Amino acid sequence: MLELLQSRRKITGAEIAERLEVSPRTARRYVETLRELGVPVRGERGRHGAYSLRPGFKLPPMMFTDDEALGLALGLLTARRLGLAGVAPTVEGALAKLERVMPEALGEKIRALEETIIPAVALPAAPPAGEVVMTLAMAVRERRQVRLRYRSGLAEETERRVDPYAVIHREGYWYAVGHDHLRERLRLFRLDRVLEAEPPGETFVRPPGFDTPQQVLDALASMPQDRWSVEVLLEAAPEEAREQVPPMGVVLEEVEGGVLMRSSTSDLGWMARVLAGLRCPFVVRRPPELREELRRHAAEIARLAERTG
Repeated sequence: MLELLQSRRKITGAEIAERLEVSPRTARRYVETLRELGVPVRGERGRHGAYSLRPGFKLPPMMFTDDEALGLALGLLTARRLGLAGVAPTVEGALAKLERVMPEALGEKIRALEETIIPAVALPAAPPAGEVVMTLAMAVRERRQVRLRYRSGLAEETERRVDPYAVIHREGYWYAVGHDHLRERLRLFRLDRVLEAEPPGETFVRPPGFDTPQQVLDALASMPQDRWSVEVLLEAAPEEAREQVPPMGVVLEEVEGGVLMRSSTSDLGWMARVLAGLRCPFVVRRPPELREELRRHAAEIARLAERTG
């Protein structure tokens, strides 16, 4: 849209919508976004009203080194995998602009990255709306309460007031973690289940323990609302355990005999699959139901191993 405004003295909202293949409402939202970014977009009211840039306004040129351009491209390729609804077109547009203005030799490197690099980011099973993620991210930054209309896994809709402490991407889903005033405890909200997120409201004081990414992960591992509290002794050195155990939702503690892995989960099947993928012996301390889940998983693997077609 900014390129359209820079290339035309005036352009109507209908023309913008047609050129960008979006609705007139979306085109108006783009205008407001540019204004929020400090771009002086002027609008004329009336039947033949149009948009234009303030005379004399030009964006300053940006110059990147080859390494900086490669870094930008790799970041955009990774962002493509995160699956925010509505963000994909902007990622593709940014990549196209990078390739259009860079020297041919550097363009070949970018295309090599695009064709060969597979970012180790799980594709989201259910992408959330980009506006929801941004609303919550800004609320986390400004420490402001948000009001959510939320649909649970059982399709129950509720209104929530939440003090958001962090926004994370975990196991293919986007989540917000924070204090839920409806339940009066720490909760984890899947952002694809957020139907509405109102802009930040009153401020809150974030409790200690959420100042770094690792503290957030440790807090998730011990959240009380999940059904099962898990403790497994890994007979491995700490370095080996950290290499093998996924960093999301677990706490590792060096103890006599190995490393104690603690977690809480509502899905023992997921935990059984994690343990089955380890390359070290382990002892399940609790819950006993996890042992039964491991037996079921082992039986399923054995059944699959016997298939011949």
